[in-house]
Amino acid sequence: MRILLINPNTTEALTERLAVAARAVASHGTELTCVTACSGVPYISTRSEALIGGVQVLEILAEHQDNFDAAIVAAFGDPGLGAARELFDIPVVGLAEAGMLTACMLGGRFSIVTFAQALGPWYKECVAWHRLENRCCGVRMLPGNFRSISEVQEEKEELLVNLAMQAVFEDEADVVVLAGAPLSGLAAKVRDRIPVPVVDCAEAAMKQAEALASLRPRAPEAGSFRRPAPKPSIGVSQRLADRIAHV
Repeated sequence: MRILLINPNTTEALTERLAVAARAVASHGTELTCVTACSGVPYISTRSEALIGGVQVLEILAEHQDNFDAAIVAAFGDPGLGAARELFDIPVVGLAEAGMLTACMLGGRFSIVTFAQALGPWYKECVAWHRLENRCCGVRMLPGNFRSISEVQEEKEELLVNLAMQAVFEDEADVVVLAGAPLSGLAAKVRDRIPVPVVDCAEAAMKQAEALASLRPRAPEAGSFRRPAPKPSIGVSQRLADRIAHV
């Protein structure tokens, strides 16, 4: 089985964190290939940045999808996920989606814990897009700045654990979802310090991608995610233009 992990952020160190977490739970024989966006922002935290990252997701999928059984959009907020599903035939899993749906299988309601306040509005809209508002207790965000996006989990580990505890005892969360690519791998370090299940979204996305690839679902020919009718395009890569045009 071959899984493609797409990091829509441009920071290679985040791709490495995602890869380590995903490979730690991969099944024997699963091959994971990781690709980092070549344009955009170091880490996505707003709606506009998510749109830019979504284009990168489509470009990378157009280039590589023929060689893979499933793909992961590896940024919490799932930029470009819906577009990827309607345009490509392989299963595409979102980092946020996988984390939240896995949390729903572990408890009644979950809380999202993340490292920056700027992420809050976009993450809340992501919860709504996935129609999980009734399962989500809320989004807990750390105030203040951080020194490095690639090392924020080490810098803020204790504060994130405290925030998770607030989610459990004040929000009554049954499960905590650690949100954001920079927090990949943190759950394994702190889960014994938090009294409810803690979900690592990179781990969850890897297992969900493997499960969907094993099920071998057909590409939809009806419904809202059926492939759009062909049309010409300009300004995108030739591979993506060909996919849009059904060439």
